[in-house]
Amino acid sequence: MSESDNRANPNGATPEPEPIEFAEFLESAPPSALRPVKEVRIVHMRPANNTYYAEIYTPELFLHCASDVCNGQRYFRYTQGDKSLGMGVDTRQTFLTFTCDNCKKNQKTFALRIRVPRDDNSGLCMKFGEWPPFGPPTPARLIRMFGKDRDTYLKGRRCENQNLGIGAFTYYRRVVENQKNQILDEIIRVSHKIGASAEMLKALEDAKRENQFSKALEMVKDAIPPGLFINGHNPLTLLHSALSDGLHERTDEQCLELAHDARVVLVELAERLGQALKDEAELNTAVTRLMKARDA
Repeated sequence: MSESDNRANPNGATPEPEPIEFAEFLESAPPSALRPVKEVRIVHMRPANNTYYAEIYTPELFLHCASDVCNGQRYFRYTQGDKSLGMGVDTRQTFLTFTCDNCKKNQKTFALRIRVPRDDNSGLCMKFGEWPPFGPPTPARLIRMFGKDRDTYLKGRRCENQNLGIGAFTYYRRVVENQKNQILDEIIRVSHKIGASAEMLKALEDAKRENQFSKALEMVKDAIPPGLFINGHNPLTLLHSALSDGLHERTDEQCLELAHDARVVLVELAERLGQALKDEAELNTAVTRLMKARDA
């Protein structure tokens, strides 16, 4: 190990993270993480008197836009917020807002602390927070499916973003248990669309009447349409495996892993439910048009 490595990593301590671009920091760094950031200050010259001034660099960002017009990754541009920053050593706390360049409507706001030393345009940055909250977007279909437990799910999402494993685990488990019947209703809709057998539909309906979550899942283990399986596994069984154990014997880190896995399965299940219903609707539309064309 070199002398420089020893200075950066004394006694085997975790080395400092490598500096990242300011755009990458805003797009992907979680709140409360202090990160070294390259070129966070930009210096301009006033042509009128050849004097210089500095401000916070506001790069174009590539973020998810949840508007009905976009509903996907779009470019966001800075639109408001205090960008002022001194030429010497400076520490600023500010809000910066970026607006989707496509729909011109959806915004992303960051609460930031920025410190830049003298004679260097790179510095240390931290997010106090951001709105909409940090993390992958939550599919609108999943939010609609959770109904009155929407806020509970979002609380779990915020806990997960902040690495609060026990909190995220607790909130996600409450949502899945409370919304058991709503999830089963969505599965029943898909089952009707694909022409599932009467036995499968009965098992799903019977499971709705079972109050104990684990028993309800046991009743439908063979009644889930194969198209909803995730890597060959029943998604409800996966959720039960992730969320059924108690908290007392698990560390916060273990709870965080399980909460993350449960969320990933929930999102994938919602996407598969939506796709199954969409495919059926498109097929019905196509058949109707072809029948009309034939009879014309």
